[in-house]
Amino acid sequence: MALGVSLVMTFGQVFGIERFMWMGFACASLLSEYPYSGNTFTRFRQRITGAVAGSCIFFILYLIIPESLRSLLGPLGGLCLGFCTDYRYKTAMNCLGALMLGTGIYGLHGAVILRITDTLLGVTFGLAFAALFHQLAAVRFLSASETK
Repeated sequence: MALGVSLVMTFGQVFGIERFMWMGFACASLLSEYPYSGNTFTRFRQRITGAVAGSCIFFILYLIIPESLRSLLGPLGGLCLGFCTDYRYKTAMNCLGALMLGTGIYGLHGAVILRITDTLLGVTFGLAFAALFHQLAAVRFLSASETK
């Protein structure tokens, strides 16, 4: 996990991706389940679904809520996050706080697009890393130790 997250963060910085830490969070979230769950693709889909849904929710709320109340979207997301039990809902609620901060820097449209893009890049990298790591390291070392 440490290697995968370090690599995705390095790629984000080298290629000049804005808010590449969002890529790192998405990748870490996916890889945190890798050794314990044989199906990382489910978490991959849930992370993307949650990020898109959370970004859409934020976008709509930001447009309809009066400007004086918009700063409460971040804490509202944190409060709702505490009541969520499913991963995709946690991901969606987590978007509210992240996008509240990102909107101040990139504007509403830029922050939403950036959040979804960084999530896609992070989980795609994490999925590819998990598959490659499994093929190169886990299968080879496990099969070598089992033959001894």
